[in-house]
Amino acid sequence: MNTANPELTAKNLTILNDQLGAEALLVHKFAQAAQSVQDQAISSQLTSISQQHRKHYDTLLNYLNSHQ
Repeated sequence: MNTANPELTAKNLTILNDQLGAEALLVHKFAQAAQSVQDQAISSQLTSISQQHRKHYDTLLNYLNSHQ
């Protein structure tokens, strides 16, 4: 067992998996919404929100990968 990156419990893995799914869904929904609006300012905001959720997703995935 790596003491710097302790193993995750089954419960924590389930929580991480659920959160990864939620973040992926938010990335997709905000990106889709950004493409569907006519107002460029709103589209830009929606794209920014999508990118922020992508960062959350990547952070969670990197955390999960560091514990394998």
